[in-house]
Amino acid sequence: MSIFAGLSAFPLTPLNGDAVDEAAFVRLVVRLAEAGVDSITALGSTGSYAYLTLEERARVARLTVEHAGSTPVFVGVGGLRTSHVLAHVDNAETAGAAGVLLAPMTYQPLTADDVFELYRAVTEHTRLPVIVYDNPGTTHFTFTTDLYARIAELPGVASIKIPGPTDPQKTRERVAAIRAVVPEHVTIGVSGDAFAAGGLNAGCDAWYSVIGGTLPDPAVTITRAALEGRPAEAVAESERLAPLWGLFAEFEGSLRVVAAIAEHLGLAPEKCLPMPIQGLTTVQRARVADVVDKLDLG
Repeated sequence: MSIFAGLSAFPLTPLNGDAVDEAAFVRLVVRLAEAGVDSITALGSTGSYAYLTLEERARVARLTVEHAGSTPVFVGVGGLRTSHVLAHVDNAETAGAAGVLLAPMTYQPLTADDVFELYRAVTEHTRLPVIVYDNPGTTHFTFTTDLYARIAELPGVASIKIPGPTDPQKTRERVAAIRAVVPEHVTIGVSGDAFAAGGLNAGCDAWYSVIGGTLPDPAVTITRAALEGRPAEAVAESERLAPLWGLFAEFEGSLRVVAAIAEHLGLAPEKCLPMPIQGLTTVQRARVADVVDKLDLG
């Protein structure tokens, strides 16, 4: 199986005060490796890469590789300027990453040609395989199928992460349409945790998972069931987690919820997100803790 298939877990990068809590981060990485995830993606959106300095990101990349054991490590390298992205790529290489994850970060709106040239610059610069990270909720850039096809022809592109459609039939159609225009070696990964079981059952090769970075066991269960031909089991486990997915939707995304879970379980210090992100309120945190405890996710 390609290292760009299966469950890729996205851990938080916990902060304590205004500094990365390296001990807490290492505990998360070790937890993931011991749970048997297929890969660990450090410094994804869940890892708050956009809020960290070049030096902090380089250090996090090194810590991940050092403590992941035999688990492949991918490192997020997004940045506002291409030169900054290439510096992050260099640091990922130095750390020993197995691949890099690249989202088209921006302040000014990007065109399709802007994004293509970014990926071309990176693939020409590095020997590391590249994961194309389509995350319109945070980047405010939406890829077209045609742009996937253009980028996938670049040497070194190994995987494309697509947002998870909510309708199973549309998911199958979407995956088939992308599969028809990208090279066979390029895997297709799904994100949007509530839609992961449907995406994997519809033919996606990988799940790029938020919850897998903090609660790896149920994410492993869903992934194994789907990829081993037990689609009903994958759906059943995902449906069991419906109260959690509901919190993601209610609280406008997964980051604050996952941080609250990590804090509740003692995996991260209180207020572990980078300012100005405040995290959830006391009342909201209590609701998250109640869901975690009732679902026995600790």
